[in-house]
Amino acid sequence: MVSAHPQATPTEQRRGRPAAPTDRGDASATPGRRRRSDHAAGHPSGDERFAIIDKALTRGRYAQDHLIEVLHVAQDVFGYLSPDVLHYLAHELRLPPSMVFGVATFYHLFSFDPPGAHACTVCTGTACFVKGADAIVGSLQQTYGVPAGSTTEDGAFTLSTARCLGSCGMAPVVVIDGDVRGHQTADSALQAVDVALHSEPAGGDGQGGDRRQRTQEA
Repeated sequence: MVSAHPQATPTEQRRGRPAAPTDRGDASATPGRRRRSDHAAGHPSGDERFAIIDKALTRGRYAQDHLIEVLHVAQDVFGYLSPDVLHYLAHELRLPPSMVFGVATFYHLFSFDPPGAHACTVCTGTACFVKGADAIVGSLQQTYGVPAGSTTEDGAFTLSTARCLGSCGMAPVVVIDGDVRGHQTADSALQAVDVALHSEPAGGDGQGGDRRQRTQEA
């Protein structure tokens, strides 16, 4: 049986004949890049926070050695690392789940405990910081008496910050119960948090649960 991709002869190899493409569908012909997985249309839950993770994966060209960086992004946007998120990263990076779980549990910087009933993450990346993210954090801390990275004593509200959520064009960005809100101010963020706190607790993971998330621009 003749192979669909015959091997180059020694002479052809010396002349620099390009290697025959492979039939594997999980990678493109360009070194260091891979084809998007079956999640190209987004996470099955419809949670748009996974789109932020996808951006980080794309920036790193789905390189497996970017796992720790993507774990940081996932924790920044979700507030903690859930089994679902870890399995998602394992699938997207073509890594054994045991390896992803092992790396995540090895470093003390990662958290596996869900945030409060309602949660707010303020991006403090360069673009967001320049446009007033620090004022947003300060107002939330003062109003609710909780430092960034902590949960109120009644477990109702968790305030956290993120190094960068990858949505610089919407700076400053705030994620409230899973809703990604762009172009925020201290006043608009306070108003949105107040509305959230007077609504039903976010289901599941403290940042929106299985609700279909949406991107909101003030």
